[in-house]
Amino acid sequence: MYFFDFMDGGVLGLNWWQMILATLALTHVTIASVTIFLHRSQAHRALDLHPVASHFFRLWLWLTTGMQTIEWVAVHRKHHAKCETAEDPHSPQTRGLKKVFWEGSELYMAEAANRETLARYGHGTPSDWIERNVYSRFTWQGVGIMLGIDWILFGWAGFTIWAVQMMWIPIFAAGIINGVGHYWGYRNYDVADASTNIVPWAFFIGGEELHNNHHTYPTSARLSSKWYEFDLGWLYIRTLEKMGLAKVLRVAPVPKVERPRAGIDLDTLQAVISNRYDLLARYARDLRRAYLEELEKMRVSAADRQRFAALKRWLRKSDVGAIPPAQQQTLRDVLAQSGVMKTLVDMRAELATVWGRSAASREQMLAHLQDWIARAEASGIRALQETALRIRSYAPARLAA
Repeated sequence: MYFFDFMDGGVLGLNWWQMILATLALTHVTIASVTIFLHRSQAHRALDLHPVASHFFRLWLWLTTGMQTIEWVAVHRKHHAKCETAEDPHSPQTRGLKKVFWEGSELYMAEAANRETLARYGHGTPSDWIERNVYSRFTWQGVGIMLGIDWILFGWAGFTIWAVQMMWIPIFAAGIINGVGHYWGYRNYDVADASTNIVPWAFFIGGEELHNNHHTYPTSARLSSKWYEFDLGWLYIRTLEKMGLAKVLRVAPVPKVERPRAGIDLDTLQAVISNRYDLLARYARDLRRAYLEELEKMRVSAADRQRFAALKRWLRKSDVGAIPPAQQQTLRDVLAQSGVMKTLVDMRAELATVWGRSAASREQMLAHLQDWIARAEASGIRALQETALRIRSYAPARLAA
């Protein structure tokens, strides 16, 4: 009789809602392990973890996912290196959102079996005795042990809880982050890939929802960048740091402004390079504001006015080639009618070349920046003058803790 009572509720004897809470807690520990250990610490070296914390995460991931550190890290690093190309292991831009969302785990496993990927991108991951002889050698046995633990703790319901644990990472990490995080959401920064922030309050997937921020500053331990954004993983990291179990190595630069400089020197150049994403984001907002003002001045038909108004959302793209062909034609029509807009679009492209000329010396880059600022200040266009003032006001910053 006792055996059947045990099978009903396990040693914990939880009721149904307590089991739901326990399931959410268990899966959340897995999410935290992925974002803190695999992603921010191992893949991007944004923080160092104390051996106790590091091994806890490794053990937990072995029990709940069966994933090997070297495989996850290598696949993720290749994703960043080949983002949105045919070689990207899981880009919805090349493979389709449906494919990545529903078959993201299969895409991951296929790339993890590529020995060339592991050799090229998997360096620096754990290779100690327990990794070689237990975690990498007995991959499915870990999740088997977890099944036994769930059965002992929760009885028959433990099988359902275990099934949820096994599905959690394939759905939320492989499906939502790799799929939706490159397809739908908002963008703080106009980076070259299609990454998006799914929601600003990133707690359900441990902060990984802030994916556009991450792709902008991939080596940052903190994924939030705006005052209204919340990164739960960062809260955990700071807690671990207070406990002596973690050390933050890098965070994204927070733009700081000071009294505008009279002269444009190498410190100004460094400040522009360090804050280039913030600068382009602000430029895009000023450009959209100027566009609405110019649209009011244009004498166009009602149909053209509606067509021109639809262009507003695409003006944040600094690369005109990334705008859909139909909108590119609309943009050409607008530029033909507005000298102000033509100057703003052209000078944004010129500004991006300040840090985009890989073969240029720092002195050449500085001369280009000095010329750009001089023309912006003399243009009589408010958006350009405000951008020039902001450049003069940036305090030099570097990607550091």
